[in-house]
Amino acid sequence: MKKYTVAVVGASGAVGEEICKVLEEQNFPIKKLVLLASSRSAGDEMEAFGQKHKILETTPEVFEKEGVEIAFFSAGGSVSAEFAPYAAKTGAVVIDNTSHFRMESDIPLVVPEVNPQDIALWKKRGIIANPNCSTIQMVKILAPLHKAFDIQRVDVSTYQAVSGAGKRGMEELVNQMQKFFAFELDEDEPEVFTHRIALNLIPHIDVFMPNDYTKEEMKMMKESNKILHSDFALSATCVRVPVLRSHSEAITIHFSQEIQANKARDILKKTPNVVVVDKPEEKLYPMPILATDTDDTYVGRIRNDIYDKKILHLWCVADQIRVGAATNAVRIAQKWIEFTR
Repeated sequence: MKKYTVAVVGASGAVGEEICKVLEEQNFPIKKLVLLASSRSAGDEMEAFGQKHKILETTPEVFEKEGVEIAFFSAGGSVSAEFAPYAAKTGAVVIDNTSHFRMESDIPLVVPEVNPQDIALWKKRGIIANPNCSTIQMVKILAPLHKAFDIQRVDVSTYQAVSGAGKRGMEELVNQMQKFFAFELDEDEPEVFTHRIALNLIPHIDVFMPNDYTKEEMKMMKESNKILHSDFALSATCVRVPVLRSHSEAITIHFSQEIQANKARDILKKTPNVVVVDKPEEKLYPMPILATDTDDTYVGRIRNDIYDKKILHLWCVADQIRVGAATNAVRIAQKWIEFTR
């Protein structure tokens, strides 16, 4: 098998570190690993694949100089906007984890289990976009059900872990909890989140738009239909919760026909990288502690609506740093390799 020179832009961040970890776990065919970050981190060392690598500064020239063939970007939208075109121009395929390119018509937005065929469009600009973390786990559930029963509308409420805001988000929750139990918590101290996150819920992720939805909610709504090549109605309410890792979602799905929960359950059991955990009588259902550090999307609480046989309710959980970012990005790269052999 051919081996590749792989770059990770934003290598010192939470997602960058996880990409390196997943690449190693998947025994990805790497010839050379190039770790890139801002000038602040350049010169630092990071361990990957059992050895230490020096972090280089992200510059327009570094991709050609290092002979990069696959470039994972996870350093923020402004970094991707500035440097991804340089990487693509040198012939590398860019797999971008930010929102910057997702809704551009000539850039594929890919979840490999759902729309792998769209990877073929990468040649247009040399870039493949990785969807929003909450979108990824949801469309893995929606895709097989839409194919079987024709979805008309989806309503989703998310319960998103603080690690969705990066390392600083996790640190803020831990610090606030420590201060709470020491009776030292100051109500005016939030920095990462808009309000105190410890022992609280915040129905506000990203900025509010003129329509009173947040940008995070609009991402889910727009990205899902692009990935699924669909046009059904979708509404989202995104909530930050005091959980360190793994996002949860309560999803209500309206179909054009009557649907039985058992049939939906059987379909989801056969869906790649989806695990059905649905035995409420045994207190078995998806939870963040079950999903964390795994590469699967867990689904349960699958039930028919009491009043309308065309409506199904369910609950899904996935590790948003892996399933919602790093693992999905690596799976895109693996599929890209299959396309280009």
